[in-house]
Amino acid sequence: MGTLVENLQSGGRLRPVDLARAHGLSAQAVRNYEAAGILPAAERTDHGYRVYTPLHARALDAFLALLAGHGHRTAGSVMRAVNEDALGEALRLIDESHARLLDDRRTLEAVESALRDLVPEPAGEVPGAAGGFIGALAAELGLRPATLRKWERAGLVRPRRDPVTGYRRYDESDVRDARLAHQLRRGGYPLERIAAVVAQVRSAGGVEPLEPALREWRDRVTARGRAMVAGAAELDAYLRARERTRKATA
Repeated sequence: MGTLVENLQSGGRLRPVDLARAHGLSAQAVRNYEAAGILPAAERTDHGYRVYTPLHARALDAFLALLAGHGHRTAGSVMRAVNEDALGEALRLIDESHARLLDDRRTLEAVESALRDLVPEPAGEVPGAAGGFIGALAAELGLRPATLRKWERAGLVRPRRDPVTGYRRYDESDVRDARLAHQLRRGGYPLERIAAVVAQVRSAGGVEPLEPALREWRDRVTARGRAMVAGAAELDAYLRARERTRKATA
């Protein structure tokens, strides 16, 4: 690391291995990032060897910081857009990523709100309970009836059969479970985990058994938000470095 700092401070030129070691990467990874457009094109010696500069170090800092908050696909697309002078496209991609995080945060809040209203599932049949058929519930949730049937096979909902028609009928507890499953699916939970959550709600009749899962979700959303802030700072540093480099070479 000391060698890299000295080179950067002096404006020295860097080999792929210098840049790689300072970031905990392999030299091949650095070359791959350049080939993918994540780093700007390297200078070449008379013998064809790559030579990197402080600007490449800034670019790599920005990409790795963006990676933590936005994922590889978005981080790579942002860096390629910046390196192609398409700053508007880079900012659009970042906006979309922030929108997805906001949607995840709102979904979490919706789930927490829904869970606060949950009540213990009544034992056996509930005389007079409000209910409905599969089409009505699917329409309410904005789903296809086939999705509710899939959830039934996975144990997320347990509708009774109408004794006269044989059609599925959903009582209040079934509607509760379906709403909860719908919200958790929007939050990215797989069916297996949702089934476990719904089973806990049925048996416990409250949110306490679910608090560890909700806390993990909250922590994940917070960590992504913090990482996005750090990524924005590093990207801004790279953009400023690009501007300084262009002015110096103009």
